[in-house]
Amino acid sequence: MSPQSAPWTKSSWQQHPVLQQPNWPDKAALNQVLGDLSNRPPLVFAGEIRALKDLLAKASQGEAFLIQGGDCSEDFSQVTAPKIRETLKVLLQMAVVLTYAGGKPVVKLGRIAGQFAKPRSADTEMVNGVELPSYRGDMVNSAEPIAAARIPDPNRIREGYYMAASTLNLLRAFTRGGFASLQRVHAWNQEFVAQSPMGRSYDRVAKQLSQAMQFMETIGIPTDIPQIRQAQFFTSHEALLLGYEEAMTREDSTGGGWYDCSAHMLWIGERTRQIDGAHVEFLRGVNNPIGVKIGPDYDLENVKQLIETLNPENEAGRLTLITRLGMKNIEKVLPPLLREAKREGYNIVWSCDPMHANTYTAPSGLKSRSFNDILSEITCFFETHWSEGTIPGGIHLEMTGENVTECTGGARNIIDEDLANNYLTTCDPRLNAEQSLEVAFQIAEMIRS
Repeated sequence: MSPQSAPWTKSSWQQHPVLQQPNWPDKAALNQVLGDLSNRPPLVFAGEIRALKDLLAKASQGEAFLIQGGDCSEDFSQVTAPKIRETLKVLLQMAVVLTYAGGKPVVKLGRIAGQFAKPRSADTEMVNGVELPSYRGDMVNSAEPIAAARIPDPNRIREGYYMAASTLNLLRAFTRGGFASLQRVHAWNQEFVAQSPMGRSYDRVAKQLSQAMQFMETIGIPTDIPQIRQAQFFTSHEALLLGYEEAMTREDSTGGGWYDCSAHMLWIGERTRQIDGAHVEFLRGVNNPIGVKIGPDYDLENVKQLIETLNPENEAGRLTLITRLGMKNIEKVLPPLLREAKREGYNIVWSCDPMHANTYTAPSGLKSRSFNDILSEITCFFETHWSEGTIPGGIHLEMTGENVTECTGGARNIIDEDLANNYLTTCDPRLNAEQSLEVAFQIAEMIRS
């Protein structure tokens, strides 16, 4: 019996090779935390997950566009109302630009409310000349560079659950309580963005949208409706800590089927997408939309196996392939993948992650990414899809609503010497709000064309 045809349960992943798991020193404490979480309320609900899958099905057909964005790795200390609000705000601004200027509905999906764990290339790392256990995200240990803080602590998993719950509570309040209303598009413009070239471009879109709504009201079409007053917003994270994901998995009491209720969408990273591995085994059995990161060294037959394992019914909206190929590689390595998927008739949301394969180290030692490289990969992603007759369905960005200086370039032309001015990430460099808006305007131009 092949691994894919074996019966699935939410714990069957435990019979498969599992990578990127912390070395928990106290297994009894870990099991106690996971047992406790399995009895806690779900963070998201099956009906919400099905709604996202329906929207992603439209993105796979070119009838909508996916924006997936947020922090590379969430930090417990940053789970505050202002930080959550600013991240949501810039995603809403990007969605307005793409919907109004690009003429296409937008699926809004945050890397938020659960992106607390991160894969690492080794179990240890050198920090200031001292070898320490690797920092694996706030859900596992602390980034503090001392040995005691780096010991994996299962209580952090419990804390991560409550951090995610409080984040989701605030997101729901913002998106349904008036903050996300299209009547507030001007109020979303932060001061530092409003004074920038991108801010002025956004302001023009906001004015046009306000005029359109005023016209609707003038002729008697009500604007106090959910489509204008509220926003659909979904959450996602990399499904890395499988014990936690299992604990959050529930059987739907109304429609049946198993759902991982830690987030609406989960994805598998480059390091954990082995066909016979535990992560693929776990995610093949839950009914959430699933993402898979695909790097430039992919094996075509392996990718086909992944597609058929994770989406055996070829269900539209079920599977998103997130290509992270790099500006230098994408023109060569994307076409064969698109051609084969098209030949097989796979229903896929094709999304571009232009961040991960374009990282470099500046002379100062800080990691950065060039905005021009990011934009070049996005442009090539669209042009390659057009030439192959396939559909560019989405974008996957590491970004923040803060005025950080972590990626070079953009309208303000941040240079390497500027990086230290406001370099705040504890993980990978992120686009700031202005750079994120600039990406949205560039994509809107490509969608519209």
